[in-house]
Amino acid sequence: MDVFWAAPPVSRTITAFSFVMSTLSHTGFLFLDPGSLVFFPPLVFGKLPPELWRVVTSCFLTRGGLALLFEPYMLYQYASGLERESSRFPNPGDFFIFLIFLCTVIIGLAYTILGAEMFLPALILALAYTFAQDNPDRQVNVIFINMPAKFMPYAMLFLTYIVVGPYMMYVEITGLVAAHLYNFLTKIWPAFGGGTNIIKTPGFVSRWFGGGSPQARSFGMAYPGRVTAAQNQPGSGSGSGFGGFGSAWQRRGGGRRLGE
Repeated sequence: MDVFWAAPPVSRTITAFSFVMSTLSHTGFLFLDPGSLVFFPPLVFGKLPPELWRVVTSCFLTRGGLALLFEPYMLYQYASGLERESSRFPNPGDFFIFLIFLCTVIIGLAYTILGAEMFLPALILALAYTFAQDNPDRQVNVIFINMPAKFMPYAMLFLTYIVVGPYMMYVEITGLVAAHLYNFLTKIWPAFGGGTNIIKTPGFVSRWFGGGSPQARSFGMAYPGRVTAAQNQPGSGSGSGFGGFGSAWQRRGGGRRLGE
C-alpha cells in the first residue's frame, strides 16, 4: 500500500480504476458486462436516464486476455512518467486536464470515423507519444529491442498491426493525433503562431489538486501542501515559507545594522 500511495495521484487512480473495472467486467463478477461499459451514443445521449458513465469507462476498459494485465501496466508506465517528470504540466491539475483533452479528442475521432467503442489503446499510445516527445533520446525497450524513445510510438503501431490487425492500429492513430493536437495548441501555436494557449487548467481544478507554486525536484515537480487557517495564525510556527520560517521571519522587527 505504501508503494501505491507513493505513486503519482492521477496515474495510480486511473490505473487502479482500469484494472479493477476490467477484471470485474471480463470475469463477469456481479454480472458486470463489458457491453455496459463501452461507448454507445444512443445510450449516452438518447436515453433517460443517460448512461454517462460510458464516456469514462470506455477510455479505461481493457481488452481481454493478456491485455487485462499488459494495458494497465502500459497506462501506468507512461502516465506516471509524464506526471512525475514532464515540464508540460507545471501546475497542479494540468495533467488531469491533459487526460480529459486526450479522451475527448480520441472519442470524437475513433467513434466518428472508425465506430470504435473502446479507447484505452489509443490513450496509451497518446501518452507514449507525449513521453517520447519529452524524452526523444532516452533508450526504451519494445519487444526486447532497445531504441530511442522517439521511435517508440511508431514501433508500437507496427506491433499492433502485426499482432492485432490494421483496424486497431487505426484506432491507436487517433491517440497519436490527439497528443499531437495538444502539443500544437499548447506549445507550437503559442510559441510560433502568435496565438494563445486555449487549454488552461480551471482554478477549481488546481485547488482540487492542492494549488501552489511548484518546485523542481530531481524526480519531477513538487507542490506545497494545503495550509489550514490555524496554521496561518501568528505564533502557530507554520505558514508561508519552508518549515514555518516564513511566518517566523514575518514576526521579526524591522532590523538594524550592526553598530546601530
